[in-house]
Amino acid sequence: MDHALSINPYTGKTVASYERHNPKEVAAAIKKSHQQFQVWKNTSFQARKSHIANIATTLRSQKEQYALLMTEEMGKPISQAVAEIEKCAWLCDYYAENAEAQLQDIFVPTDAFSSYVRHEPLGVVLSIMPWNYPFWQVFRFAIPALMAGNVGLLKHASNVFGCALAIEACFRDAGLPEYCFKSLLIGSNQVEGVLQNPLVKAVTLTGSGPAGGAVAAAAGKQIKKSVLELGGSNAMIVMDDCDMEKTLDICVQARFQNTGQSCIAGKRLLLAQSIHDQFLERLVQKVKKLKAGDPTSKSTYIGPMARVDLAKELELQVQQTLALGAKLEIGGKRIDAFYEPTVVSGVTPEMPMFQEETFGPALCVTSFRHLDEAVSLSNHSRYGLGVSLFTRNIEQAMALVPRFEEGAVFVNELVKSDPRLPFGGIKESGYGRELSAQGIKEFVNVKTVYINQ
Repeated sequence: MDHALSINPYTGKTVASYERHNPKEVAAAIKKSHQQFQVWKNTSFQARKSHIANIATTLRSQKEQYALLMTEEMGKPISQAVAEIEKCAWLCDYYAENAEAQLQDIFVPTDAFSSYVRHEPLGVVLSIMPWNYPFWQVFRFAIPALMAGNVGLLKHASNVFGCALAIEACFRDAGLPEYCFKSLLIGSNQVEGVLQNPLVKAVTLTGSGPAGGAVAAAAGKQIKKSVLELGGSNAMIVMDDCDMEKTLDICVQARFQNTGQSCIAGKRLLLAQSIHDQFLERLVQKVKKLKAGDPTSKSTYIGPMARVDLAKELELQVQQTLALGAKLEIGGKRIDAFYEPTVVSGVTPEMPMFQEETFGPALCVTSFRHLDEAVSLSNHSRYGLGVSLFTRNIEQAMALVPRFEEGAVFVNELVKSDPRLPFGGIKESGYGRELSAQGIKEFVNVKTVYINQ
């Protein structure tokens, strides 16, 4: 039998073993999902809203259990895991209240007696999701897709299959009809076969660049819509007129929350030369105070990374960067899946920590002399997910917005997702948008209707 293991990265012990679905089971699930779509697409917004509101209630009532499951499967500190469940419930609230208005017919004056644009669901949509936010990444896709009248299939990361099944059970417990949302326990090698099934109409992926490229190619062969949310190497640009204490706290949170395992984490700290030494010294002191340890403890901020191999990869990136002349300010040590909160200064654009995405608790620091150099350094990346700019000069910040090659610009705040705003990137960070009105329209048929008497 083909099994996937869920291993607690803190204890090293096996949480559970899951038998993967075989091709016959997958084909049957797709067929049943398609059959359910024929019913679900004709349900009223009011009925959909009721189901999604029930999901939010279920999430809130069982948030401690869901949070603990995340902590066991991928090491997320428990307080951050609880916050993730609460954010999923907020997402449900948002789309329950706004989806109908976002998808209403849009009447357009033309030469016709009547002309308007309709938004109709596509059908069965496959989602391929990563382990770092095991609930949020899934809900970010599933809730708007369901509110639009689609049905969803989930191919989750194999180390969080427990979360995948818990999400499916949450939806069923909330009264969502069976096969409106179904978890497929499959490996990456089965994805192309799913996309070849004519009943599957589109795919969305959050993950690495290579995975996104492979899925986009497979979807392209079938002429199917795809949305990709891939890696990021967000810059945090700190001007010399910033509110230093506030900026320090935000930068530490932006880099080290979720043990640094986030595509939208601030990964490259760009400091104005005039405040470089002072800011760096205070930053190191704050990082030194971050509590690492048992992720089930509410006081823990840094847990283990999700897998030992990921910690080893980060360790290598840091070592290679130091070998090229950068300076280790704090951290740099690994014990199994634990990697110390790390700060590396004197990083230049040719070094691995600047060039590559660092997926873990390690921050690289680079100085700049003037604003144009800061913008250039920020854009010197194959990624384009987001950038943070810290300054008291809001007018200047607003003037800089068009110069950044990013999907988002945040001023005096870390880059984050919000149900009310579109989320996504450009360049090798992917294409398409999630969340907001833009996100719910990614998987609909925008149908023009033109009527003359």
